[in-house]
Amino acid sequence: MLQPRSGLVALPDEQEWTVWDDERGRLRWCLLVDEAGSGATGMMTLDEGGRLAPHRHAPAELYLVHSGEAAVLLDGTEFHVGPGAVVHIPGDAEHGVRAAGTGPVRIMFVFPTSTFDDVVYCFGHDAEPGRQEVAGGL
Repeated sequence: MLQPRSGLVALPDEQEWTVWDDERGRLRWCLLVDEAGSGATGMMTLDEGGRLAPHRHAPAELYLVHSGEAAVLLDGTEFHVGPGAVVHIPGDAEHGVRAAGTGPVRIMFVFPTSTFDDVVYCFGHDAEPGRQEVAGGL
């Protein structure tokens, strides 16, 4: 990646992807931007049947649906979204997402933080806001 003062071009297919297949969910994700002063932006892919389990974190987050159909759980309400949808997730709101169509879902996520290390994930229905479980990992 280029330094932010020079501009930044990051392509998902050129990034290192992390794969989860456990209680946190079944998905792949990568960071596209993670530079002090530029925030943290990444991409997640959920194949058919994939999901990101309900969780919380202190910073607000945006989901921008790039492709596919998804069901986003936000504080107990499920919303069905498709390409072009933007989902605003307030800080400490419980949320999760699952693939809801017949193909993969690609969602860009954006945090208004200095770096991704500022995001501390709490998984589980009983997770208390601010409880630290997984730091800097989607």
